[in-house]
Amino acid sequence: QAQVVESGGALVQQGGSLRLSCIASASGSTFGSYPMAWYRQAPGKQRDLVASITRDYSTNYIDSVKGRFTISRDNAKNTVYLQMNNLKPEDSAVYYCNTDRNTSRTMYYWGQGTQVTVSS
Repeated sequence: QAQVVESGGALVQQGGSLRLSCIASASGSTFGSYPMAWYRQAPGKQRDLVASITRDYSTNYIDSVKGRFTISRDNAKNTVYLQMNNLKPEDSAVYYCNTDRNTSRTMYYWGQGTQVTVSS
C-alpha cells in the first residue's frame, strides 16, 4: 500500500480558518481514480468520516460541517484538500485522509494525521 501525509493543522480561535492538505505517495496514475475522504478523531472517540470527494469531483459532507468545510482535489499533485472556515471548538480533532470507506477499500496506509485545535 502507498502512504498519505497530512499537514496544515494548527491551534486557531473559534471562527478562524485552516486549510488541510493530504499528499498521497505516487502509485502510478491511480490516485485520480480513488474516491477520497477526510476523517477526524477526537480523544476517546471513533474516527468519523467528515467529507468525501469522488473521482468525478462530487462532494459530500456530514451535516455539522456543511457550509463551513470544502473538500477538493488536485489529481496532478496527488493531493486532496480540506478548507475549513468558521471553525468551532467541536471541530477539534486529529484529521486524517484516505480513500472513502463507504465506496472503496482502504488503499493507503493511515498517516499520522494533523492536529486541529479550536479555542473558544
